[in-house]
Order: sequence, then C-alpha cells, then structure tokens
Amino acid sequence: MFGDIFNILGQQGPDAWFDTATQLALNIARGTDGDPNPEPIERQRLEELAPLVGRHVDALFGVSSPPVFTAVNRSALTTAALTQWRPLIAPMITSPETPGEDIDQLDQNPNAMMAQMASTLGPLFTGFQMGSVAGHFSERAWSLAVLPLPREDDARLLVVNNLASFAEAWTLEHDEVFVFALAQEFVASLVLTQPGTGDALRALLFDAVREATIAQGDLLTRLQSIVNPEDLTSFINNPEALLDGIEMPEETDATRAINAAASVLLAFFDAAAFEITEAILGPRPALVEAYRRHRHSDARGEDAAAALFGISTQGPHHELAHEFVTTLQREHTLKVFDALLRVDGLPSSSELTEPEAWYERVTNSPLA
Repeated sequence: MFGDIFNILGQQGPDAWFDTATQLALNIARGTDGDPNPEPIERQRLEELAPLVGRHVDALFGVSSPPVFTAVNRSALTTAALTQWRPLIAPMITSPETPGEDIDQLDQNPNAMMAQMASTLGPLFTGFQMGSVAGHFSERAWSLAVLPLPREDDARLLVVNNLASFAEAWTLEHDEVFVFALAQEFVASLVLTQPGTGDALRALLFDAVREATIAQGDLLTRLQSIVNPEDLTSFINNPEALLDGIEMPEETDATRAINAAASVLLAFFDAAAFEITEAILGPRPALVEAYRRHRHSDARGEDAAAALFGISTQGPHHELAHEFVTTLQREHTLKVFDALLRVDGLPSSSELTEPEAWYERVTNSPLA
C-alpha cells in the first residue's frame, strides 16, 4: 500500500500540493448553485460607478490610476486568491521526494516508513488546508481587499453576486454597496501593489507564517516517532490523540508586528471607502452598521484565510487600529495615509497606541 502511495505522489511532481489546493478550492467555491456569472445589469452599474469612485481614490492619494475592475463569480476570486497566496506559502513547502530506501526495506522499518510518509504527505496537508480556506473565503468575500496581503498584480476583482446578496440581506441600496466595494478594492489594490509596501509586508508575513506552522511541525514530529505496528494501529484508531498537548504559539513579536500592520491597513481601507461613499452618496449609517455586523458574524471565510497567514481577526489590536485611523483622520485627514505607499509606512506594534508618533515618523521620513 505504501509503495503505491509513494509512486502516485512521486508521479504528481513538486506542484501536487498546489494542484490539490486548486481542485479542492474550486469544488467548494462552486457551491450548490453552480456559481453563476454576474447579472449583466449589475455589472453595468458597477462599470458606470467605477470612474467616479476612481477619481476620489486618486484625489485621496494624489496619484492617477485607471478605474478598472473585473466583475467575477466566486470561482474566479478563489483562483485569484490562490495565485496571490502561493508565493507566500510556497517557501514553507518541502517538496516530496521518492523514498531513498526500497519499499520492502521501509516495510521492515516502521520508523523510517512513517518519517517518509510524513515528509511526503506534509505538503499535501498544506494544500488541503489552503484549498479549503480559499474555497470558503469566496463564499461571502467581495474582493481580495478583506485580506491585507501583498499582491502580485493590479487586477481588481469584485464578486458581484456576493455584493448583491449582502445588499439584499441588509436591505441596502445596491448603489451604496457597489460604491463602497469599489472604493475599498481600489484603495487596497493601490496600496498592496506598491513594491515597497509589498516587501515590508512579506517580511512580516514570513516571520508570522513560520511561527504559525509550529503546531503542524509538532504533528509531523509525532507521526515520525511512531516506531511499531501497535503505535500505528493506535494512531489509526484514534488520530485525535496526536493533538493532545499541542498548543498554538503564544503572541510573539512577529505576530504583534503583522497584526498591527494588517489591522491598520484594514481599518484604513474601510475608513477610506466609507468617506468616499459619503462624498458621493451622502451619509450612510445603515451601511456602516451592516458592514460592521457582517465582519463580525458573516466573515468566517475571511477570518480563516487571515489565520492561514498568522493574522488574527479578533483581539484588542483591531479596536486600537480603528482608533488609530480615526484619530489621524480627525487630526490630519486620511491623506496622511499616502505614507502606506512607501516601504517605511506600515505602523509598528508600539505605534499602534501612539498614532502621533507614527505621523511624526512618516512625515519626517527621508522617503516622504
């Protein structure tokens, strides 16, 4: 049996983990309704609103960017998410290798057999996890703006059917939801495609993801420690026993750093989108409240995707980030956040409680 497994995995090649992730993700994303394409009338309305929203985004940052987006279904957003996430996950993957020993020898050496099994299946487990997360991510997500991750390209995708479902669920006008979603995605795309910002985020993410894999590493070590058939039988009969005593790592400097940067980015994207929506359509308190509740109750897929990269969507840092952005918006306007387009613009965990310290640093930066 193990020989057959090793041979099959060896034939799949080093990208088997990503192929597995893609197949699983798309199967989930299609759902029970077949994942229909956006209604033409909804797509056309978004296209009419996009240039107006784009002008406000350009005015906020003092730059010029094309107000271009693509209306997609859930599967297309899932595929885009996998493409964006792959370079962040790939460095943590160890490609499976064919066993160095003869299969018959492995059968006589349970310890070596389980070690080889763990190293072979480890990348596939990561693929399963990534695929499951990506598939569920698109169930309700509007765009990639809900995850503050560096982007490989400037493609702007909006899941129109998810926007319409949100508007109908909360009894909101489609236009206000469309304007908000366009502004949120345009702002996020502009920030997250900047080379300097992307490099700074990648450095934080690699540290956080490495720490988030500690528990997975413990699991593989336990698998490799199975040395006799009785242990193997016990594992098969009670696989949950492997989890006994394994805990997620406590908060560290790496997790504090990525959570501070990510929470401020998300808070800024939302604040900018609400400000632009109000400038175009007037105050929209119902939208503000609906979106707040949506993020707390309906965004499980987005939360799981964030956790994949060691980012926490809960905790006091989110309230601090909201206050951080609100304070600077009140004192200096949101234009100060053009600093996020630079490599030194992300706030540190210590600056999260001292927004004026961040403002002084980025204002007096030689890169300003």
